[in-house]
Parts: sequence; structure tokens; C-alpha cells
Amino acid sequence: MKKVSLSVINDLVTDNRVHKVMVSLQKMGFEPVLIGRILPESSPVDRIYGIHRMKLLFRKGFLFYLEYNIRLFFFLLTIKVDVLVANDLDTLPANYLASWIKRKPLVYDSHEYFTEVPELLGRPVVRGIWIWLEKLLVPKVNAAYTVCGSIAEVYHDLYKVDFKVVRNLPTCSDKDIIVPEVHEKTEAPKIILYQGALNLGRGIEAAIRAMMYIDGAELWLAGDGDITAQLKQLVAELQLEAKVKFLGRLPISQLSEITRQADLGISLEEDLGLNYRFALPNKLFDYIQAGVPVLVSNLPEMKRIVEQYRIGAIAETHQRKDLAETIKMALFNQEKNAVWKKNLIIAAKELCWENEEVILQEIYKPFLLK
Repeated sequence: MKKVSLSVINDLVTDNRVHKVMVSLQKMGFEPVLIGRILPESSPVDRIYGIHRMKLLFRKGFLFYLEYNIRLFFFLLTIKVDVLVANDLDTLPANYLASWIKRKPLVYDSHEYFTEVPELLGRPVVRGIWIWLEKLLVPKVNAAYTVCGSIAEVYHDLYKVDFKVVRNLPTCSDKDIIVPEVHEKTEAPKIILYQGALNLGRGIEAAIRAMMYIDGAELWLAGDGDITAQLKQLVAELQLEAKVKFLGRLPISQLSEITRQADLGISLEEDLGLNYRFALPNKLFDYIQAGVPVLVSNLPEMKRIVEQYRIGAIAETHQRKDLAETIKMALFNQEKNAVWKKNLIIAAKELCWENEEVILQEIYKPFLLK
């Protein structure tokens, strides 16, 4: 069997996109191994494919990325591998060097527009280094794909590389497709759910502030991230502890159960650079698969999905009172909810990984045949 390595910089616990890619490659006939890291607080990971988790000395900053890529490079040299896959720019240097030495093909899976993430926009020197690496390495990959058409077009214009689009859609089956309830629930507060990283630019602060003007509902935050402590402080300052719940970072299976309880799923990314402007977040499709109406920012990729399927509302602004009114409409307008929930059944059947993996198979098939 052809052996393929996939490298990520996280601890493998909640990276559902990479897990789906691994399973799809295994179904194709590859023997995949997933490489990441392990943290002191990391949960155990049990998968049907091979995994390797590196314990690093550093957790952030230049030394972390340097150590990770050095360790990854030497590990890739020690294993037999026929295809190397770099997930995002931060794993590309080690994969490129290993692929060049081994004379093996290199595939680039870009989960976002890395050099346009908000965390880099205020750091010109650091961003300049990543842009230099991107310009140096991306044109040299043998195949590439990313998460939406807008990012694929930008990369093609910049580097003349044919980026395919493989969206991060949920795995579907008859038992997974939820038929949403259309009756009003009165016995408990409505649940507004945000799931994903608690990071800058996700619109979480705006959602919290909007809760000051919303009764009969709770905001559940399922995830962890760079601004978790700041968000908890904000909730305390606004005295919203009864309305905002921090659920923490949850395993994929547990998160799925939480998602199905929600009345509204939010994805309120701010327009902080091209990465967020072109965002098509995983959580949007997870909400859809769970039969949950959505509220998204007025950004092109998310707006296109919501308007195409008529499954939710568009937030025109993050101003707290206006956002609160939009949330209340999305939660309590029974007529709109009835339409959205019927359309969610159609959207859930179409927006499936089983449909998307056909594109993935076309990308990897040439390497399987060589």
C-alpha cells in the first residue's frame, strides 16, 4: 500500500477536517499516518489509522514553530512515505525539505488564508516571514487544495498553482440527518451556540454584548482559544454569567450532541483581512447537518450558502443592539424558522463530505497509481 503522511500543528483531538481526509485516503487504498503534537492537557486519541504525536518543549512563538518543523523534518526522514501532505503553511517547510530529499510528491492542504489571519496583521515582521515562506514553497508543491473558491482564486493569481476546493463538510448518513422540530419550545431558554476556537475576530465579543438585550435565551460557547480569559472577564463585567456558558473544548462526538440541542448556530466572523472575509467555517456546516438555523456575518462565502439554501439570517452589523434584534428575530420568528428548518433537511443532504470527497479522490488518485 502507498503510505501517506499528513502533518498538522495541533494535538489531533478536535481536527475533524483532517480526520475525514485520513479516513477518505484510507478508503482509497492508502496507508495514512497523522502527525501532530501532544500537550500536557491533551486528551487521548484513538483512531483507525496511524498517529504520531510529538511532545515539544515550546508552545508558541518562533521557537515553537522552529522546534516543530525540525522535529517533524527528522521524523519524516525516518519513516517510509510515498506522499507527504502539509496541512497549512506552518507545516510546509519541514514537509518540503523531506519531500525534496526523498524525491516524493508533496500535497498542500490550506485550511485558511494563512498570511491574512488577524493574529499576523498587526505584526509586519512576523507576517513578512510567513509571506516569504509562502512565496518560496507554495509554487513547488505537486498538488494543492483549500477550503473555498475565493481563497483558491487568490492563491492561483499569486502563485499560478491550481488549487482545488475541498470544503470541510460533515460526514453524512441517513441516521445523521436531523429532521428539526418546527414547534416552539417554551419549557427552557433558547440556545444560541458558538462552536470553535475562541480567538480574535470571531465576533464572540459582539455576541456576548448582544446578550444584554436578549431575554429567554442563553449563549453557549463550545471551544477554547487565545481570548478565553478575556471573554470570561467580559461576561463578569457585564454580569451575564446567567446568560453565557463556557463549555470548554469538547471531543468531536460530544460536540455533535451539544450542536443538536441548539436553536441557533452563529458564525459572526469579522472582516479582519482576507482570511476572515473569505471564511467558510466548519461550524456553519456542522450547524446545518444538525438541523440548526444559522446566523452569519455579511461575508461572501458564508452569505452565499445561507442565501442559496434559505437556512438562516445575515447579520448586517456587529453593533450590539442591532445584532441583538437580528438574533431575536432568528430565534423567535416561528414563520421564518419553519421555512429554515425544512430547507435545512435539503441542505444537510447536499452539503456532505461524501459528495466533497469525490474531489479529494481526484487529487490523490494520480499518486496512488504511480
